[in-house]
Amino acid sequence: MNARNRSVVSVRRMRGMTLIELMIVVVIVGILAAIAYPSYERQVQQTRRADGKAALLEAAQQLERCFTRFNSYTHGDCAIDTDIADGGRPSPDEWYVITNTNRGASTFTLVATPQNAQTADTRCTTLVLTHTGARSATGSTPDQCW
Repeated sequence: MNARNRSVVSVRRMRGMTLIELMIVVVIVGILAAIAYPSYERQVQQTRRADGKAALLEAAQQLERCFTRFNSYTHGDCAIDTDIADGGRPSPDEWYVITNTNRGASTFTLVATPQNAQTADTRCTTLVLTHTGARSATGSTPDQCW
């Protein structure tokens, strides 16, 4: 075989992809994306929940400091009580707003309500923390929220 015949044979072998092969690849990528994206979204929502939990625990800790100092969660010198009573206090990353729904001198019930894109989290719509340390949540799977 001479050099010319070899180049003709190699040209025939290097044809490239057909349209059918390309469409099969596109379908496979589409299926993988359809499986991966919802899982990714759930993971992002779960990560954002950490922002709400941290904000609840921080607010509870500040209220406990007020109670230790003034023997009341609602004392006038407690800035945290005013923040969470007047429309709520945003979490550090602003995915949640913390409010006190059971405001009393010896009780509190802190609620983290989702904001912005986190409202799409139907598994844990709100996170709740009480003065006794009881944790609860609302949503489709509240047992998995804390």
